[in-house]
Amino acid sequence: MSKRVLMVAFQFPPFQGSSGIHRTLSFCRYLPESDWQPLVLVPKARAYPRQSDDLLSKIPQDLVVKKTFALDAARDLAIMGRYLRWSAIPDQWASWWFSAVPAGLRMIKQYRPQAIWSTYPTSSAHMIAMTLQRISGLPWIADFRDPMIYESFPTEPVTRRSRSWLERKTVQNCTRAVFVTPSAQALYRERYPSLPDSRFTLISNGYDEESFSSLSGAVPASTDVNRPLLLVHSGLLEPQDRNPEPFFAALAKLLEQGSIQRKKLKIILRASGDTLLYQEQIKARGLSDVVTLEPHCSYRQALEEMLSADGLLVFQGPDCNRQIPGKIYEYIRARKPILSLVDMGGDTVQLLKTLGIDTYAKIDDAEHIAQALDRFVKLVGRGQAPVASEEDVLRFSRHHKAVELAELLDSVM
Repeated sequence: MSKRVLMVAFQFPPFQGSSGIHRTLSFCRYLPESDWQPLVLVPKARAYPRQSDDLLSKIPQDLVVKKTFALDAARDLAIMGRYLRWSAIPDQWASWWFSAVPAGLRMIKQYRPQAIWSTYPTSSAHMIAMTLQRISGLPWIADFRDPMIYESFPTEPVTRRSRSWLERKTVQNCTRAVFVTPSAQALYRERYPSLPDSRFTLISNGYDEESFSSLSGAVPASTDVNRPLLLVHSGLLEPQDRNPEPFFAALAKLLEQGSIQRKKLKIILRASGDTLLYQEQIKARGLSDVVTLEPHCSYRQALEEMLSADGLLVFQGPDCNRQIPGKIYEYIRARKPILSLVDMGGDTVQLLKTLGIDTYAKIDDAEHIAQALDRFVKLVGRGQAPVASEEDVLRFSRHHKAVELAELLDSVM
């Protein structure tokens, strides 16, 4: 295999806490099928706030992985919770640059890669890749899983200035800037009008077919017609962008009206975050016998729960309009009915509309949610809720996304 790509990524097993880890890992697994050998540059595990062994077995045994020293300024350089601001520019793992750049240069000298790839967030990954690109002259693909700057984020002036500078330098110096949603791609085209449209490319996130195929037969279909319908949401909720309170209000109204019977519905909110807050809201609405909060579980267990559910829930507010949750693609692959509580101007609802999935409501409108939830439960109960077609499912596989990246790498060589 003569073609190699040096991949700079902060989030890599045993990192825990972001679905973005699956994007990098799947590229490492599937690029070799398109004759590209990944070489991975990551920090040592001590830099990670949280760790998990769940995905270690997914790392290819022959993958070249170089781990270098990095500190978390907020944890390792803080005194009584305070640390020097310069030590966390462009982010709190800025120290990674000092070990990663020399290690990356040695990897370039030893393995002779044809391209560099880096992924944000974390900002330091782009900083490292930009330095390596300037020294080596290799083409560089900068992967943006999120925009670095939003209209109102970040708010802290020094952080915003440093990110603005790094974003501008990244987009100006990279060979291609890759985005995971159409509106993020459009935002950067508008933000940098002097650059050619060809600089900006879309490669969406997806699902890993191997993760699902390994569960074959592990989730038997229930034959109990009297059991309650099970709806599941897996992932963080938050008052700012994924506020479940209007959903609780809508559900309480439907139960009070008798449109939905309590014994006929069960809702699991998995790894939702602020357990005390949501428990209080659930109790206040009299929903404790219908809605349960469950803790974090392994990735495999989350997929098993997804496949055992009758329907799946998504919460996505207007501040996340340029994002599509990673779990959406797993929901699509599971071919389970999806009820989306979203902002109507966001990419999430636009994606679902293209798939013919019209079960959605405004996330902040309890009345609209009540109407959509009532319809959704009835459609699910009758087996008539829309799901993605097999053709649409296949185009969102991570294997297919790796092919798209390989084609992009071929084009920039």
